[in-house]
Amino acid sequence: MTDIVAANNNGGRKPAALRRAAKALARDRYLVLMVLPALALLIVFRYIPLYGVVVAFQDYKPGNSFLGSEWVGLANFAEFINGPFFARLMANTFLLGFYSLVVGFPLPILLALSFNEVRNGPFKKIAQTVSYLPYFVSTVVIIGILRNLMDFDNGIINDIVAALGGERIKFFASADWFRTIYVGSGVWQSLGYSAIIYLAALSGIDTQIYESATIDGASRLRKLWHISLPGIMPTVLVLLILSVGGVFASDVQKVLLIYTPASYSTSDVIGTYIYRRGIEKADYSYSAAVGLFTNAISFVFLFATNMLSRKFGESSLW
Repeated sequence: MTDIVAANNNGGRKPAALRRAAKALARDRYLVLMVLPALALLIVFRYIPLYGVVVAFQDYKPGNSFLGSEWVGLANFAEFINGPFFARLMANTFLLGFYSLVVGFPLPILLALSFNEVRNGPFKKIAQTVSYLPYFVSTVVIIGILRNLMDFDNGIINDIVAALGGERIKFFASADWFRTIYVGSGVWQSLGYSAIIYLAALSGIDTQIYESATIDGASRLRKLWHISLPGIMPTVLVLLILSVGGVFASDVQKVLLIYTPASYSTSDVIGTYIYRRGIEKADYSYSAAVGLFTNAISFVFLFATNMLSRKFGESSLW
């Protein structure tokens, strides 16, 4: 008898839950409609293509179906790991991502904190606009500007070097300069735009906290250290987790625009290697295996960083 009553109660709760869900859906129908296009794009371009990952475990030939090719197991992964370029590709990819993280991650935070302290309204707006603009310029155009500035014969940078008594430098043909150009151009392009997120977080801090600190005699530096930084720390941690997860995700388009065979020792990364093997040589199974291997490493980085953030911090992705 008790089981029957419990079953009836559960049956009564289920329609009630459905009614509440339907009511919420009807209330937020316009928000749901706004989300649907983004959700559709995510499904079409991110989830449906996951079916093609099976070619990483096959000897896939164009024209065959995904399930009609010969299965080779982990042979493609073994070929990459035991290949002659494995160490160089892993080192270059990691170092590019690591340098970009170390240099490029804290600078937007400092810029946002600086903007937050500026009291001159017109100057603040102009400075923010100037810092945002490079983000909206195509990477191709950015690299074209850098090539003109660093041109061996007519570049203004080499002209300055020569005027100071130095020797002209072939920046884009030098392996030693590749990482500096890559990281520097990335910081220039994304610095201002990345600071927007931190500025939004700073705007959410209650102004009464700053007023109380001012009454207590706190200097601007102390308010920055004890109010502003702790206030944006959850945002910083979440973005740090995402950034660490993308250490192995180099900007392949930029690398292809900058690198030359002369700079392969420092510029050849996993993404460019996948491009040469997968697009130029049509070795789809091998390139898919290399890409899957890289994504697995990125997931390990993301998971480990999230776990550390959850253990020692107050924010995490899950």
